[in-house]
Amino acid sequence: MELSESDRALLAGEQGEAARFAMGLLVRFAEAVGAPRLVDAECAHIDGCLYHGQVSLDFVEHLVALGGRVRVPTTLNVGSVDLIHPELFIGDPDLGTAGARLMRAHEELGCIPSFTCAPYQTLYRPRFGAQIAWAESNAIVFANSVIGARTERYGDFIDLCCAVTGRVPHYGLHLTENRRATVVVEVEAVPPEWDDAGPACVAVGHAVGRRCGDRIAAIVGLPASATEDDLKALGATAASAGSVALFHAVGLTPEAPTLEAALQGGRPEETIRLAADDLRDIVRRLSTVPEGTALSAVSLGTPHFSVREFERLMPLLDGPAPAVGLYVNTGREVMAEVRARGWEDRLNAAGVTVVLDTCTYVTAIMRDLSGAVMTNSGKMAYYAPGNLDIEIAFGSLADCVASARAGRVVRL
Repeated sequence: MELSESDRALLAGEQGEAARFAMGLLVRFAEAVGAPRLVDAECAHIDGCLYHGQVSLDFVEHLVALGGRVRVPTTLNVGSVDLIHPELFIGDPDLGTAGARLMRAHEELGCIPSFTCAPYQTLYRPRFGAQIAWAESNAIVFANSVIGARTERYGDFIDLCCAVTGRVPHYGLHLTENRRATVVVEVEAVPPEWDDAGPACVAVGHAVGRRCGDRIAAIVGLPASATEDDLKALGATAASAGSVALFHAVGLTPEAPTLEAALQGGRPEETIRLAADDLRDIVRRLSTVPEGTALSAVSLGTPHFSVREFERLMPLLDGPAPAVGLYVNTGREVMAEVRARGWEDRLNAAGVTVVLDTCTYVTAIMRDLSGAVMTNSGKMAYYAPGNLDIEIAFGSLADCVASARAGRVVRL
């Protein structure tokens, strides 16, 4: 493997013991994946601040003890607790204490306390073509697909090694030739009763994840009205249902102005066609309970709610208060904009619990799980039954608010 002079200096400990330790791990990882060299990373996003056991804390505190500091702007994914509202956590106190310590240990390394799974909603959104080291499945697929930055699927510990060294292996999706679509997904028709692109994008994302695996899809026929939030939902669902790290939406994402561009002049190895009935069936199967089922909670914002999604939510809150807990997961930066727009009091008055720094499907926050939980998130619908041992209902944002008010699953 080719190492630069600065790489060798890091390995020799000239930039400190923490950088030497991180560089040693990163070089071994790069050799294992066949990367011929390392390149500069413009930024990093760390998934490992979500507590998964003592090893999570041991690794980060070792770097802290060695005096480590990140060398590039480094955002943090969700943690195990809401540090702004610690009273929301209702799980094991020891787990909560360790989870909070892990989050703060990352801050001691110089990481930005964003604590969001949507770092692309912050000031640290990377530019098109940037070489970055991002972890967390939805963040990875969004960066690659919607922004056109370049990252592989980095996981716990290696993401932090990239941040501490400022270097990233030059392989996989960091290379133009590896970003070529090999599967075409044709959306033949969208159900006419769906009045926005959200459900269609979730359904297509689920199909891409299940049928493409880790292959790159070029998607043709998505509604032209699809927003960045809709593409966020598509990518998050695809990364949950499969191993998707990049998709191209023809005419919507930056590396796919045409199908030919997405294929880089090649021929697809498979074409998958999705009719309106296919999309309806996928959305139906995301729910494990039928219409009319009693709910104990409604959870929105997985990935984290954006400002635009709050804009859509606010008028839906006019009317009676929810009969069950209504939770909205979002990041600190988005919440600052919500406050600046004067929406926080309205959310509180409507009985909405805003969750920061974490997410309701990865930690114990929802206070009543005696009934089903409803969500507008394909990602939560995919993970929550296993993570939380609950029944789940999937619906549009309007469906979710109406259902929270009724205390049962409602379809508008």
